Amino acid sequence: MLTLEMIQDAQVALRGVVRRTPLDPASKIADNLYIKAENLQETGAFKLRGAYNKIRSLTPEEASKGVIASSAGNHAQGIALAATKQGIKSVICMPAGAPISKVEATKKYGAEVVLVPGVFDDAARECARLAAEKGYTIAHPFNDEYVMAGQGTIGLEILEQLPEVEQVVCPIGGGGLISGIACAIKSLKPECRVIGVQAAKVPSMYEAVKAGHVVTVPDGDTIADGIHVLTPGDKTFEMVQKYVDEIVTVSEDEIAGAILTLMEGQKTVAEGAGATTVAACLYGKVDISTKKTVCVVSGGNVDVTTLSRVVTRGLTKAGRIAEITTKVIDKPGSLIQVLQVVSDCGANILSVNHEREDKDSDVGACIVSMTLETRNAEHVAQIEEAMESKGYSLLSK
Repeated sequence: MLTLEMIQDAQVALRGVVRRTPLDPASKIADNLYIKAENLQETGAFKLRGAYNKIRSLTPEEASKGVIASSAGNHAQGIALAATKQGIKSVICMPAGAPISKVEATKKYGAEVVLVPGVFDDAARECARLAAEKGYTIAHPFNDEYVMAGQGTIGLEILEQLPEVEQVVCPIGGGGLISGIACAIKSLKPECRVIGVQAAKVPSMYEAVKAGHVVTVPDGDTIADGIHVLTPGDKTFEMVQKYVDEIVTVSEDEIAGAILTLMEGQKTVAEGAGATTVAACLYGKVDISTKKTVCVVSGGNVDVTTLSRVVTRGLTKAGRIAEITTKVIDKPGSLIQVLQVVSDCGANILSVNHEREDKDSDVGACIVSMTLETRNAEHVAQIEEAMESKGYSLLSK
């Protein structure tokens, strides 16, 4: 079982290998909030800590045969870099839908990448098959004491950087990160709360704790690909039961909103998994009103091709972009009149779609759909109220 001594030993071994990432106040986001920026770690995520600690534990015989791992991307990069640094062959099984940026980065760090149709759990099965066939040693991304110990060094750093910390919020996928951090925190400062966060679409550890045993949840589509794990580990489950005070879940819109908030308020780029902790605090899942709270932003390897969509979703969640659809009389001047109402409310019109032949429109009427740049949710409500006062009915579109 994972111990504090294993984590402390890992911290010594990782000196000069991993970065001591900053822990900064996030006062522009919320009072009492601090960010542990593991997105600034080498490889762009915390995974290098556990990966290197695992690789250094291999026997000479194991090292000669090579190492294999399954990963959605961040553990892959950590194992690839750690193995390459130590002259060891690495093979990584990744879900076929993993972000292209993570796949390419893994290859650049020196690993052989095997893309597997499906999700992480499918990649894990292929990893086990290849290990048995080729004699590779499996470096599990979370269900391994050496990996957990490496991740636990983050907990030691938090206590060193902010001794007065009262609450630590951590993402959960398979549970390796929170197992290590919670073990370190609770061993040295048991009164400090440790709270886990999962994407509501794939709440595997959340459901396991509710059930009292490891469960597999149905697959779901989430922008938090780094914690897209359907079955948590039995070893991590045991650690979570022992040390974690609470687990909460956040929606996709809340994650997107947190990514946007981190970009604007903290000048920090976070991937979906990394932003879940801030989402939990922003949207009232974790009470930070009275406790000094550290959010572990676990990674920043967001795929640039999806970032614009995530930002748009975050703007919508924050009421900064609104889509409004209404019905107008089909005669000259009608469109300009409805646009004038919007303009008078101070909204910026990004796009307008005017449909005459719509199945929902009456004869002599047409449908107008507008995408607006707005200030916040209150501003959206003001625009809708102004339109209704002028006789425009709002439609769902």
